[in-house]
Amino acid sequence: MHTTALPADHLTLLLESTGEGIFGIDLDGRCTFLNRAGAQTLGWSTDMVLGRNMHALIHHSHADGRHYPECDCPIFNAFRRGLPCRIDDEVIWRADGSSFPAEYSSYPVIEDGQVRGAVVTFVDISERKQAEELLRKSRDELEQRVAERTAQLRDLANHLEAMRETERKRIAREIHDELGSLLVALKMDLNWLERRVGDEQQRAAMVAKCQRMGGLVDTAVDAVGRIITDLRPSILDHQGLWAALEWQSQEFAHAMADECEVDFKMFVAADVPPPEGGMAIAVFRILQEVLSNVARHAKARHVAIRIDVDAPPAPVLYLQVRDDGIGTTPEALADPQAWGVMGLRERAAHFGGRVGIETAPGRGTTVRLMLPLAQDEGAA
Repeated sequence: MHTTALPADHLTLLLESTGEGIFGIDLDGRCTFLNRAGAQTLGWSTDMVLGRNMHALIHHSHADGRHYPECDCPIFNAFRRGLPCRIDDEVIWRADGSSFPAEYSSYPVIEDGQVRGAVVTFVDISERKQAEELLRKSRDELEQRVAERTAQLRDLANHLEAMRETERKRIAREIHDELGSLLVALKMDLNWLERRVGDEQQRAAMVAKCQRMGGLVDTAVDAVGRIITDLRPSILDHQGLWAALEWQSQEFAHAMADECEVDFKMFVAADVPPPEGGMAIAVFRILQEVLSNVARHAKARHVAIRIDVDAPPAPVLYLQVRDDGIGTTPEALADPQAWGVMGLRERAAHFGGRVGIETAPGRGTTVRLMLPLAQDEGAA
């Protein structure tokens, strides 16, 4: 391919017509030319710049005012070390002492195989930097608003959960006080009636009927007790969280006796009282939900429940439930509709804890709760 060198006046016209600042430097870093756009951006006339060291003139300091050694200057390294550059995170200084963020490039000028200097192009990117700063501020504000809204929603969810627990406690108490008492009174009346049937011919039938009714009342009493326990286990209020966790694990083992083997271990450091109120409810409900999921979905043959509580001064509760069931996929756990998983994590997060889940199809599932016990926020 044949190339033709441009006439000097044509090259000068091109340099003067471009919108970017352009200047050339010799091997001593002195300016050999400066186009019109460069002179306007720098605030220097071409005559005042020619022959002067450009680093000392426009690149002498960093944006914060620190001295910029000439030996570190990327512009000069283009001809001193053969290192072309393109920089967009530095400033260039104007004649009036002000600076502007600049994007510049520096490339060596080679003539007859010898480096003769460098040519530098630069442009003021103040508007771009301002736009980037506005974008960053907008992003930070958005992230802050999202964090605030997330905190509000978490507080709201915890408040609603506390209200539900309060309502469960009230309903359980009313069932116990009202319906439970009525059933017991009814059973006593049936026993009284059974003892006082007078007609010998009807006595056997009447006694059988009373016994059947008594059996139904016993079943109703058991059902009421179970409903009360599901709503609000009395052991949690009367004996504390440690006893409630052990009781729940034993209840699970009893219910699953025909399907799987359950191993339960609990190690609580001395002088660590069980948390109360909202935190205790959160831990108990997390274990209850995890065991319910195992019973409904895991098809496990072995379930291991382990609870460890570190000693003061910074006690931490670790709860782990491991099963050898069918497991699931990480995608299923990450599904936005996986409300159960989300509920577990939100319960723990409200009190500064976290829930981790490890699972894979055919390889079982392990759920771990880590919860600092330094404070108890709110009572249910």
